[in-house]
Amino acid sequence: MSSAAEWRALIDAIGDLPDGAPTAALATLVRTRGSTFRHAGTRMLVHVDGRVVCELSGGCPQSDIVARARAVILEGKPLRVAYNAESGLDVLMEMGCGGELEVLIEPIERNEAMPWLAPIETCLRERRPATLATWFARDGATIAPCHALGDGTTRSTPAHDTLHAALLRLRPERATVIAVTDAGGHDEILLEPVQPPHSLVVIGSNATSHALLRLADALGWQATLVDNDPRRLDVSSLSPAIVTCCAAPARLRQSLVLDPSTSVMVMTHNLAQDAACLHALEGMPLAYVGALSSRERAALLRAGLEAPGWALHAPAGLDIGANTPGEIALSIAAEILAVQRAREGGPLRAGVSAVHA
Repeated sequence: MSSAAEWRALIDAIGDLPDGAPTAALATLVRTRGSTFRHAGTRMLVHVDGRVVCELSGGCPQSDIVARARAVILEGKPLRVAYNAESGLDVLMEMGCGGELEVLIEPIERNEAMPWLAPIETCLRERRPATLATWFARDGATIAPCHALGDGTTRSTPAHDTLHAALLRLRPERATVIAVTDAGGHDEILLEPVQPPHSLVVIGSNATSHALLRLADALGWQATLVDNDPRRLDVSSLSPAIVTCCAAPARLRQSLVLDPSTSVMVMTHNLAQDAACLHALEGMPLAYVGALSSRERAALLRAGLEAPGWALHAPAGLDIGANTPGEIALSIAAEILAVQRAREGGPLRAGVSAVHA
């Protein structure tokens, strides 16, 4: 599915479209099977001149999708295209991915798209998870897609009543197509979670924390640098998008937005400071909590914790032989992502699950 950063890029790009007839098309992966680079719920915007926003990756038949999207813009009608053993096999063989895709392509007009995109933008800004429903087929035939968000912020129409009924049935963790049968016919609806942007809070201003913040920013995470000395927060080499916060350990909960989509990395290089920070955060339902430490230092930090079952990742990071600040940052970011995706973080050649989750 599309990440929060990709949603942000798509919403901005659609908001910049001219009013009037469609000048772009939205391509959505509605079903995937086997080895594919991206999975259901992933979207790409195609402009009439062939420019794309949030490309689907070279591992899928992107050039063919772009060509079909440009035709959809001109014709003004939605299209579904399958790339599998029965159709589009030549494109898949050329790409060599071995997977199968079904892609929904809908013409996009700014005025029609913004009413359903605006609630998504609000959820992302307010860091509220939601579920998006896209009704795209009836009795096997592709229809003009209808969209609704699971928090009930869209307007009420008969089409959206159908979508809200579907949303009440299921709130999936991953994008999935459900079948809804009623007196009117057999409907196919894509349900997908819309997750808040991942947030990383780094406590302690130093070379390694700065390298980690730069990497987090490149990954599209919302990044915050925290230190109790305002002088250490003046780091000209960091992106203006990285927020700074001057706070002592006892004020962390009051000074920061901390939620299940937030990871915290404690790295002050001071044992007492690190311990005080962890004590202040203890028990909070965070996505990840880590500390930069040796094994001996990690044991001391754990000894001061009281909340049972509260996972502290210390020493933080994956074992990649990291030494420099940049390498250590890469190791930590990789572990955060692995925990976020419920993966072990080992070599891909040794795994048995899908390469791209």
